[in-house]
Amino acid sequence: MILTYIMISLALIHFYWALDGKFGLDKALPTDTKGNRLLNPSKFMTCLVGFVLLGFSYVAYKLYKGDESSVMLYAGYGLSILFFLRTVKDINLVGLFKKVKNTEFSKYDTWIYIPLCLFVYIYQFSFFGKL
Repeated sequence: MILTYIMISLALIHFYWALDGKFGLDKALPTDTKGNRLLNPSKFMTCLVGFVLLGFSYVAYKLYKGDESSVMLYAGYGLSILFFLRTVKDINLVGLFKKVKNTEFSKYDTWIYIPLCLFVYIYQFSFFGKL
């Protein structure tokens, strides 16, 4: 159930940002070493991410409640694989192997985003690892 709450919370944060909320936005988007934001998602895309996260929360809830249909199991695996890939991305700015490590975003990525993504990955596989 905790994963459901995490996903709903993340969705609400994205909806807040889509409605012009600014709190935390500077720490959630990657920047280069000069502080220039490298990603500027539109309100539509931010809202879309919020709805995708709500979908993830639905999958987590259904699996928690014991729905063992193949659709939910595959969606649960897809969810955990997606968050695992986010954890280990091998690019300059995001993930365990990032090269840029001295920006505000990279600090939050190391201490919050990577552990959260790793938690989602492990949680999904440990509780719902059935195919």
